[in-house]
Amino acid sequence: MTKRVFIAGFKHETNTFSRLPTDMAAYKARTYYRDDEVATKMRGTATEIGAAVDAARKHGWSIRHPIYANATPSGKVTKDMHDHVTKVIVDSLNADGPFDGILLCLHGAMVCEHDEDGEGRLLQSVRDAVGRDIPVAVTLDLHANVTDRMADLADIMISYRTYPHVDQYEIATQACGLLDRAMKGEIHPKVHVRRREMLDGADHGRTTSPGPMTDALDTLDRLLAETPGTYAGSINAGFPWVDIHDTGPTCVVTGEGDDPAHGRIAERVMEQIWRDRDKLTITLVSIKDALVQVKSALARGVQAPIVLADYADNPGGGGYGDATKLLGAMVEADLSNAAFGTIYDPDAALACRNAGLGATIRLELGGKVDPAVQGGPLSLMGTVTAITDGTFAMEGPMTRGARVDMGPSAVFSVGGVDIVVASRRYQNYDRMFFKSVGIDPEKKKVLGVKSAHHFRAACAPIASHIIVVDDGGGVTSRNYKDLPYRNVRRPVYPLDLD
Repeated sequence: MTKRVFIAGFKHETNTFSRLPTDMAAYKARTYYRDDEVATKMRGTATEIGAAVDAARKHGWSIRHPIYANATPSGKVTKDMHDHVTKVIVDSLNADGPFDGILLCLHGAMVCEHDEDGEGRLLQSVRDAVGRDIPVAVTLDLHANVTDRMADLADIMISYRTYPHVDQYEIATQACGLLDRAMKGEIHPKVHVRRREMLDGADHGRTTSPGPMTDALDTLDRLLAETPGTYAGSINAGFPWVDIHDTGPTCVVTGEGDDPAHGRIAERVMEQIWRDRDKLTITLVSIKDALVQVKSALARGVQAPIVLADYADNPGGGGYGDATKLLGAMVEADLSNAAFGTIYDPDAALACRNAGLGATIRLELGGKVDPAVQGGPLSLMGTVTAITDGTFAMEGPMTRGARVDMGPSAVFSVGGVDIVVASRRYQNYDRMFFKSVGIDPEKKKVLGVKSAHHFRAACAPIASHIIVVDDGGGVTSRNYKDLPYRNVRRPVYPLDLD
């Protein structure tokens, strides 16, 4: 008999220190698809929804997908927005059911105005609608803050295993396979979760080189292989820029029934993550030191691009994307054949468009969302060297094929630095953020990117050096003790412990 499966996505990585609300406008600025548009837009992409659409064909499912919504990380999700998506999902479950199974593509670090556990609240609404007998599978981001409520309300829970997140398709494919088995009655899975008194852990989940995360995954996989009845295991590094009780890393194991051995696996992995809490695979440097390293490398005749990553103002973690300190330093250093992308400033993008291609104008660029924290605007004289509508498809390897709309965009060239000015906030994790506006990143000597780590998926293969910059002051800085935590459980590492 054909299985009827309900598929939906509601994603947000909330930075509670951001002043930008996450409302309907924030979702529509990035991804807000309804009904048939979901499959039309997401089929063929290296995403969870893309994988779910393919899995439906493989398993012979009949599917219903009423909504997929994903906003760029920012402040709390408004009550109106959460209520809206919840209503769309619940109304469809009631009107279009019954269903044999449910797949929800979530993030795991959503905080709302009215509930600090956005995913837990959504899952409770789903359970209230369909009961406890229908299997519910959940995919999560590696940086989820998994709560006990989330784990209790899901039957299957699997997170990405890579950072940068290049395995979204594979993780969703795995979740769909387990959901299919659960619907057929072949397995009866349960989710186990364990945590420690930590805000951040496992090297923030980095898997681009051997380190705490790859070591912990090796341990997890060995224990899963040794323990009967286990189906999946995940390590969530946590999202530390969230001031809620359960912020921090977790290990999640999905296994057959309520077997205490599965919880013990998660305990042992978390013990290892706690022991390795001070180990990092990256070094964060000041802007001043970063420019010294750049000039030294250029003096040695380095050919491939040197990549400067703006860690403290990463839109992929809730940063505003308009901090000017690193960009200003690159301009002041009089770099040649350099590019910076992107800086969020819709007013500046409009000014470039109004001035026209080839115009030389003065712009007050960036630094407008929170000047006291991010640094104020840069007053720059430059030339408009490109004007675009800001739309393109990702090349990959991360979210290959997914569509991006930066809004009206331009390239503003100041000296030897080509600056990509965008009307919407995006983390730069694909070469198309440069190529779509006519910049060939492989031919640049220096690339500045608004990203903490995801940029490595696209840029590491072409980079000669990667320098990660954190001068503090941004809402995604790793200087956690400078942030006003009030709700997280205490004592907690690194605010109190160690």
